[in-house]
Amino acid sequence: MTELTNRVKQLFTDSIQAKTEAQDLLAAPIAEAAQLIVSRMMEGGKTLSCGNGGSAADAQHFSSEMLNRFDRERPGLPAFALTTDSSTITSIANDYDYEEVFAKQVRALGQPGDVLLAISTSGASPNVNAAIEAAHEREMYVVALSGKDGGRMATLLKDGDTEIRVPSETTARIQEVHLLAIHCLCDLIDQQLLG
Repeated sequence: MTELTNRVKQLFTDSIQAKTEAQDLLAAPIAEAAQLIVSRMMEGGKTLSCGNGGSAADAQHFSSEMLNRFDRERPGLPAFALTTDSSTITSIANDYDYEEVFAKQVRALGQPGDVLLAISTSGASPNVNAAIEAAHEREMYVVALSGKDGGRMATLLKDGDTEIRVPSETTARIQEVHLLAIHCLCDLIDQQLLG
């Protein structure tokens, strides 16, 4: 039991260290992303989010905090995850290719001035990167949550986009910081809208 307890304590320490190392590096990009999302919402835009696996859960987590509420009572905000419609995802994957599951939705639902929250711990997810390309085709902005070296995702970003890249090589630590970054975004969005 002691060995398992010590392992848990080490995992807590590793998570704390990853967040501490990311704090100074990510504070400004997170604030920039929150300003971007609010400015687009004030102009009638919405935020679409996507990712795979744990990143899909993070995309859904963000949209639920926006549509319902985060920490304070407020009207719902226009955001939704592209990861939740299993019929759409499976039909696109079956009829075309899994790489297109988010891009086709972005092309159909995204409007100029909207924001895509693209989440990939490696920055190398082909379907998330295809969604970024589709977002740019639709004249949307991109907020990219990544880790490691940013992968191909980092090369796709344009002026006006924001990259929040976690300085870690470990997927679990990147995901833990991604969740904190999402909570920071939600808090800053509420702060800008509600004071």
